[in-house]
Amino acid sequence: MQDRRPLAIALMGPTASGKTALAVEWAQQLDTEIVSVDSALVYRGLDIGAAKPDAATRALAPHHLVDVRDPHEVFSAADFAGEALPAMQALAARGRVPLLAGGTGLYFSALLDGLSDLPPADPAMRAGIVAEAAARGWDAMHAEMATADPAAGQRIKPRDLQRITRALEVFRLTGRPISAWQGAGPRRVFPFRVLKLVLAPADRAVLHERIERRFDAMLAAGFLDEMRRLRTDPRLHPDLPSMRAVGYRQAWRHLDGDTDAATFRAEAIAATRQLAKRQLTWLRGQLDARWFDPATDQAGLAAALAAFVTRG
Repeated sequence: MQDRRPLAIALMGPTASGKTALAVEWAQQLDTEIVSVDSALVYRGLDIGAAKPDAATRALAPHHLVDVRDPHEVFSAADFAGEALPAMQALAARGRVPLLAGGTGLYFSALLDGLSDLPPADPAMRAGIVAEAAARGWDAMHAEMATADPAAGQRIKPRDLQRITRALEVFRLTGRPISAWQGAGPRRVFPFRVLKLVLAPADRAVLHERIERRFDAMLAAGFLDEMRRLRTDPRLHPDLPSMRAVGYRQAWRHLDGDTDAATFRAEAIAATRQLAKRQLTWLRGQLDARWFDPATDQAGLAAALAAFVTRG
């Protein structure tokens, strides 16, 4: 039977691999828009340190799921999937091919593979848990979660406030551990045919050099001034998901006086390299993805794109 699902493209890759530039080029070529798959770009004010596309770039190629939350707010993978799919469907309804671009594997998994049929987020319950944590401490909240759901207690780290909050929210709403929800039910069929393309330099040293150059460019562009402005918001603290983003976590420590400038730079670059390593590990598990070196395989990328959209 012919697959009549609409087309979508997923442009994946580790940080600093050139995804944004290629996505913008393809969005213009295909007359479409980009759905960002990046857990830092969702936050307003995280601009320089998150390598957020500037206004001129977004005028060339509109981006969805950028600047959709304030940095004191929590934005989960389920939240992402719940907002990204309608954006894709709206583009398809206009005859456009949605172009997913980013490096947050958990977001891609939540959207393309689907999460378990968990209950929807309850903002009031979530706010209550956060307020309770402010009074009791997150260690106590983690312990409560681990008692209710030992499997989640083993899997979720004590500083992963976002997942602790979600696990407690689900348990308090349903009386059923989140691990039980996550292990139940078949995966749904995603309503798009997706071409998965991975941008990754074949030589890891090339990626490391790109990471270092990009971070130095961020510093020159005023990243620490951006961080100083963010820290004036009394609602922010270093355990928030936004402030745990690579670069921002190290900048917070530096501005607290815990590191000097050279140590800050070294730690931020090392953390970004570790992020790239984790992203590549996740990407290697995407067995239906095709890999391209952006420096040498431009023709192959163009051919893969043309074959997919023509066949569709």
